[in-house]
Amino acid sequence: MASGDVRFTFRSEETDVNVTIEGKKEWVEGIIDELGLSEVGSMMPIGIISPIKKSDSMEEDVDGEDALLPPSDMGPEPDPSRIPVVRRPIGALNVEIEIEKIGLEPPSPNDVFELMDAFSELDEPRPIQGEMSVDPMAEAWLKELMRLIVREGGRTALATETIEEVASTKLGGRTGVELSVWLESLFAAGKLVKIHGGDATGWGPSPRWLG
Repeated sequence: MASGDVRFTFRSEETDVNVTIEGKKEWVEGIIDELGLSEVGSMMPIGIISPIKKSDSMEEDVDGEDALLPPSDMGPEPDPSRIPVVRRPIGALNVEIEIEKIGLEPPSPNDVFELMDAFSELDEPRPIQGEMSVDPMAEAWLKELMRLIVREGGRTALATETIEEVASTKLGGRTGVELSVWLESLFAAGKLVKIHGGDATGWGPSPRWLG
């Protein structure tokens, strides 16, 4: 609404009367006089949430009348012309190139053999302590594998088959269905996240579990 518009409100719980009038100040005041509501209710400029009386500690004296706070500064008006418009054919976005433009390196494309070599060089971890665990040592090795792929390889998950090939001997010799069931139990416990992708299921570390 334009400047000069006001809202008058009056409510009486005793008589179940609720009055709201909005419009130009002169017109609203005329309606209020006709209804005999000049001595009750409150009136404020449109956009003000509520009338606020200045306390005695404030420097200015408003003679007991309600002092209305002006709207806070909301900054300049939005300028849609400053928002860049980017259009491209569907599927034409090259994610790797766009990542390079902002200075981020894509995840390391380590193959299984490189991952096996890196994993074999890890020091033996301590068994999981203070947690409900079916196999504390196997879980400790799995945590080391997950820490390796995240911090060194920049990955977020490994397929079940990759976990089996790289670390099966350290995971209690679990393979196939047995490994999948064990990983599912860790997922249910909130230690792993499960990622479905194509024909494979990926497993990544929960940030809380990886620590």
